[in-house]
Amino acid sequence: MEINEILVIAMFLSFIALLFTGIPVAYVLGGIGVIFALVGYLSDIYLGTLTGLDFTTLGLVVNRLFKIMDNWILVALPMFIFMGNMLDKSGVAEQLMESLQELFGKVRGGLAITVTVIGIILAASTGIIGASVVLLAMMSLPSMQKQGYSLPLALGTIASAGTLGILIPPSIMLVIMADQLGLSVGDLFMGAVFPGLILGGLYIAYILITGFINPEAAPVPKDVQPVTMNTVIKVLKAITPTVLLIFVVLGSIFAGIATPTEAAGVGAFGATLLAIYNRKYNFKVLKEVLHGTYNTTAYIFAIFIGATCFALVLRELGGDELIESFLTGLPFGDYGIVAFILLIIFLLGFFLDWIEITLIILPLLAPVISALGLDINGYGVVDNPELVWFVMLVAMALQTSFLTPPVGFALFYLKGVCPPEVKLTQIYRGVIPFILLQLAALVMLVFWPQLVTWLPAFAYG
Repeated sequence: MEINEILVIAMFLSFIALLFTGIPVAYVLGGIGVIFALVGYLSDIYLGTLTGLDFTTLGLVVNRLFKIMDNWILVALPMFIFMGNMLDKSGVAEQLMESLQELFGKVRGGLAITVTVIGIILAASTGIIGASVVLLAMMSLPSMQKQGYSLPLALGTIASAGTLGILIPPSIMLVIMADQLGLSVGDLFMGAVFPGLILGGLYIAYILITGFINPEAAPVPKDVQPVTMNTVIKVLKAITPTVLLIFVVLGSIFAGIATPTEAAGVGAFGATLLAIYNRKYNFKVLKEVLHGTYNTTAYIFAIFIGATCFALVLRELGGDELIESFLTGLPFGDYGIVAFILLIIFLLGFFLDWIEITLIILPLLAPVISALGLDINGYGVVDNPELVWFVMLVAMALQTSFLTPPVGFALFYLKGVCPPEVKLTQIYRGVIPFILLQLAALVMLVFWPQLVTWLPAFAYG
């Protein structure tokens, strides 16, 4: 084994080991990059090896960082984050919960269905996982416990519905993926519409089936009022402002009227108007929203910097060629290699956040997918249809990372706002069926790529 291959493997092992020390991920990534650049440099000097690493390698990081900060697509990130945080403060979700609960009141499992529907709407308007999970839990968990819902079902519904924002556009994960692979943000946003809705539909179907098979797990409240025209009008009144905002943001991108960055600015302004309209806007709210936006944006861009250093050293060592030769040499066939890659990403999701996987692993895998003989029908319209399809598979697999222990962030967001008597093991039990539903949706995308490519092809065709 050559020295470069040893260093590549050592980099990955060091990264995984240091994750468990509690050191911030951005420092781990950047530190490993610097250390192994120095190791390669000293190895060349004292051992006569040819790693190709020196201090010029680290100097290239400055150029890479300039390109990142000069990227107009990434300006959309803080705007979408601001939009999500402001909507969470605007009181829209509370209005939706009250009106939809009246609409689905007589349906067995109606409250859980309400949580899922609100999760879909929040996903298409916020995309902030932590805020969505916390908000849904605080609004719905006391009511679900009061109605006698099975605690695992209630917890699993809240956690899974809150994570839909990572997939359903406008998703900040899809913005970063598009930037990393040079794909159209509009293609990825449109490609994610059907997968996101299918996943939400599977959640609702599971809740209905569970309520039918085990009525005690999802009981119907006794004091439900019949649905009237006033109920329907109340639902429309609550849902229309948010749906209109989603339509303006996504519709302007899909129609080519605005770039994702411009649409994100419109969304941030629209969310602020909704907060003003609902009389939730004040200086304290603005301060909290800005503070949350700064924190999330700084966290993402710190990992950007660390991942840039890590990835540059890895590529200088030939890590991308090593991974490509390993994967293409597997005796599984083209779709077998795709399945193997998705399995690895699914397992990595147990330990890594989606940001690290998106910034480090995804760019290394893209050349492998492009080199395979996959015949993904993009209808002659979608650029790089095989990559758009593969990115959606990765996005679906990464969504499970929010629900899988031990680093499933949605689980800890939920535990943080649950009553003390709710145990983490009960949350684990609740999310297992929803993880299986996510994997079922992933299999559907593998067998029917048109679920991803049809909408962008139709829109642009």
